Amino acid sequence: MSNIFSHWHVWALLSACFAALTAIFAKVGIAGVGSDFATLLRTIVILTTLCFIVLATGQWQPLGSVSAKSYTFILLSGLATGASWLCYFRALKIGEASMVAPLDKMSVVLVAVFGVAFLGERLAVVNWLGVTLIAAGAVLVAYKP
Repeated sequence: MSNIFSHWHVWALLSACFAALTAIFAKVGIAGVGSDFATLLRTIVILTTLCFIVLATGQWQPLGSVSAKSYTFILLSGLATGASWLCYFRALKIGEASMVAPLDKMSVVLVAVFGVAFLGERLAVVNWLGVTLIAAGAVLVAYKP
């Protein structure tokens, strides 16, 4: 029997749980704090935590072992993450967490579209149906009558 933590499904579900907690904790935490400053504090916590994890697990790599292509795309990913976090915290500052988070999860729809458009991934009809349902569900959850 394999270790449960060797399956990507487990990590993806844990990611979803932590993302949900992120929204709730952030909504409470940004009361009386500027959204950009709150994002900075959050980033410091993440950076510090990751440093400890990388060192504790022995995953540190020499910086020269990373290719230029990897550096470029990791940099772009970091910039996109930062922009996403800034936008997310601003949205949480002025909106309800129960409405902001579902629209933020439209990223699932966009990843599917971008994966097909830019990475050559293929989705079956049933997958596109799921993407459509996710999009519709996110809009319906975020809708305030």
